[in-house]
Amino acid sequence: MKNDRNYKLLLTSQFISAFADNSILGVIIGQLTYMQQRGELTSDALRFRNSLYTLMIFIPPIFLSSVCGYLNDRYPKTSWLARGNLVKVVGAIFCLLSIWFGFWLQGVGYFIVGIGVSIYGPAKYGILPEILPRERLVKANGMVELLTLVAILTGGIAGAKLSDIFRDKIINSYLILLTLYGTSWALNFVMTPTPANKLIRFQSSTGEFFGHLVALFRQPRISRTLIGTALFWVCGAMLKINFQPWGLEVLKFTTNTQIAILGVWLSIGLMLGSVLAGMWFPIGDLRKTRLFLALLAVPVATLYLVHTSEWWRTPVFEVAGIQIIVPVTLLLISAGVISGLFLIPLNAALQDESDHTKLGKTIAVQNLNDNLGMLLAGAMCAGAASLHLSSSDLFIVVAALLLSVALVYRIPRKSVAPAQIH
Repeated sequence: MKNDRNYKLLLTSQFISAFADNSILGVIIGQLTYMQQRGELTSDALRFRNSLYTLMIFIPPIFLSSVCGYLNDRYPKTSWLARGNLVKVVGAIFCLLSIWFGFWLQGVGYFIVGIGVSIYGPAKYGILPEILPRERLVKANGMVELLTLVAILTGGIAGAKLSDIFRDKIINSYLILLTLYGTSWALNFVMTPTPANKLIRFQSSTGEFFGHLVALFRQPRISRTLIGTALFWVCGAMLKINFQPWGLEVLKFTTNTQIAILGVWLSIGLMLGSVLAGMWFPIGDLRKTRLFLALLAVPVATLYLVHTSEWWRTPVFEVAGIQIIVPVTLLLISAGVISGLFLIPLNAALQDESDHTKLGKTIAVQNLNDNLGMLLAGAMCAGAASLHLSSSDLFIVVAALLLSVALVYRIPRKSVAPAQIH
């Protein structure tokens, strides 16, 4: 049933839900800042917990992607949108209970939110062809992506701000998040139900998913494209996890909001790089991917130098109580620009060169691959904390990883199909 009402409800629900997904992490790890300032956590303990809690949301999609894909194909997608948000409500309740029963429950709660994300994700895209005419699908997918990006940026800052404002009354932060998840659930609940497909069978659905995964990795060019996008998420996640300890130790920030702004600069650079990539590179042109991979190591490695000299920490401007350290800001924006130039051609090539009749499954495989990458990133950050590497040292680790992969990362040329004989 083509339904503009459903589309509007979907967009509103998606923004609120994604906003809360990013805010809740900001509230969880934001508490670590004040625990360290009170002397309850060492720097290494803060970094380890930061890594551990952050990676919790990446675990469920790895194990549930094929199952959730089946459920969303078999049953009405409107019902699974609502159920995904309801699971997130349960996750937020566990986080709330941590106030009385132990901080570790927040990790459990965030893990449960990850289950909700796994359920909700396939439905938010899969429902579009069921509620909109074909000619509107491209714009609709773009709108969902745009709102998700805005929710990621604003939600991360909002979570940091909540943890600062309610540092001594964290219950208020979780009550606000529960309200957001509840609102998103209610919007899904009142959507006009979409049809089910009783012909879908679990074994055939999951079998097709894993069969497509194997088929993609048997193709040298596509497999290396998937490895490249996963590497982007490995490095991006490591940088964002590291911002909290680095901001506290090196930049001497005192609030979570100041730390969250570091991620904003990286995201702004990524958006600029994405626009430039679309202007400069035709689809399938991956000749410069190794170059951008190596170039990305330069600003990342330079971030290591910030702790060695005051030169890298001046000049400083203050806007609305937020310190903008010019050299650091420029390094983060440049890292984001190069990341966009690296990532966007890979994404475009993957979508263009894979089987268009199975594009949904290709994106699902890519999401699985990228989540594995982010899980690896969290594990590497936790391992670095266990080895007592400093937050500045971690930038060298990321730069070394980028350069090492650049040395061996080669994408075969795109094969040209022979002309058809009529």
